[in-house]
Amino acid sequence: CDAISICVPTPLSKTRDPDVSHVRAASEAVAAALRPGQLIVLESTTYPGTTREVMQPKLESTGLKAGEDFFLCFSPERVDPGNETWTTRNTPKVIGGLTDVCGDVGQSFYERFIDKVVRVSSVEAAELTKILENTFRAVNIGLVNEIALIADRLGVDIWEVINAAATKPFGFMKFMPGPGLGGHCIPVDPHYLSWKMRTLNYKTRFIDLASEINSEMPHFVRDKVCEVLNRNRQPLNGSSILLLGVAYKKDIDDVRESPALDVMNLLQQKGAEVKYHDPYVSMLSGESATLTSEKLTDELFSWADVVVILTDHSDFDYARILE
Repeated sequence: CDAISICVPTPLSKTRDPDVSHVRAASEAVAAALRPGQLIVLESTTYPGTTREVMQPKLESTGLKAGEDFFLCFSPERVDPGNETWTTRNTPKVIGGLTDVCGDVGQSFYERFIDKVVRVSSVEAAELTKILENTFRAVNIGLVNEIALIADRLGVDIWEVINAAATKPFGFMKFMPGPGLGGHCIPVDPHYLSWKMRTLNYKTRFIDLASEINSEMPHFVRDKVCEVLNRNRQPLNGSSILLLGVAYKKDIDDVRESPALDVMNLLQQKGAEVKYHDPYVSMLSGESATLTSEKLTDELFSWADVVVILTDHSDFDYARILE
């Protein structure tokens, strides 16, 4: 083949540091078959410097030189799972080359099947672009989550406040609070940037604070469940809790980094019996057990002491749930 696109997982280690082992392994596999004239593009979200510091040395260990014998670029994957409006073709594609020639070749490749290609000056600029996109979301979700905590203390309806603020036609972007961050990008990518900056003796205070707030939201959900039970003089220990939706976002089946896992584990740790229903997720593995999605029946609703909506799937009959 003339072009190779690498899009492998870039998770976090147990210490919440970047794990680029899959990128290294993919680079080694490509190097084993690398030939002159090939285009190699990394699409995995990662910290600035990965393409140059991790991939280039492994590929050039073959004796071939990037920018002369082969072409190396970074072009972040931007697909939004479940989004039928913005597809691979019509979502603008950012690309940066290790050299200008690399960038030219990479841009020409993507322009064959992408409506708009956005060229940046370097692989580091392209890497940081994707990190900025996802960190922007994580920080703003952290902000609106903290406002939700504030509104709760003040006895104010946060949804009313957000909808009112969103009527301003400029200077405000609507973000919604939730039980935490989920998915393989938004909860992970800010940690890649924080780690990189720590190696440069810089602390990303704002980013780290947003991550801390988002990580606390499952605890807030558990505490709200306790609050509801306490009104009826019922302890969480021994109570029956039904979770509706466990995917990390609506109308998909992906549970990676889903805050529903933390909510389930926190409730079970306090002795609650937890069941869930999700039309897209048939099984869910927690710390103490693997659960199977329950069929929504009147008996299930009668069983539950508290019903918690974690993911707002379009399939849910909210009128029935409220009954």
